[in-house]
Amino acid sequence: MTTFRLGAYAVAIENDRVLLVRASSPFGEGHWLLPGGAVEHGEDPFDAVVREVAEETGCSGVVERLLGVDSRFVPAAERHMPEKGPHQNIGIFYQVRVTGEPRPEPNGATADPVWTPLADVPGLRRAALVDVGLALAAGRPPTGHVAAVPVGGLVIH
Repeated sequence: MTTFRLGAYAVAIENDRVLLVRASSPFGEGHWLLPGGAVEHGEDPFDAVVREVAEETGCSGVVERLLGVDSRFVPAAERHMPEKGPHQNIGIFYQVRVTGEPRPEPNGATADPVWTPLADVPGLRRAALVDVGLALAAGRPPTGHVAAVPVGGLVIH
């Protein structure tokens, strides 16, 4: 059985910095993500990204534009828990303007929202969705789709 997730993610870039949050991980050291997460049943992804920014960073988010959509299939053998079978993740990425001072998510799955220099991102332990979001923001493809993003460094699924 294949698991499935629809997520909405904020790509907030200011002054050559991107807003990232650290995910808590049951697999040891946490990793960095874009603010965002699962779209709830019946929720519009546009509303989900604004909600997730507020929950994970304490900031207000204003969607400026849709950047694109990424569909990623992860075979069971590449998952941390292969017994769960393969997984498909569809991510909707938005350019978001963030206002307010970031603070950790209370009792949440993320912590440490930080404005991170873009030049530092390649050296971070991060989810592939960070690279996808940054590629969409940099390239702004007219189709809203990027080919499989080659990721390097400490990238996890």
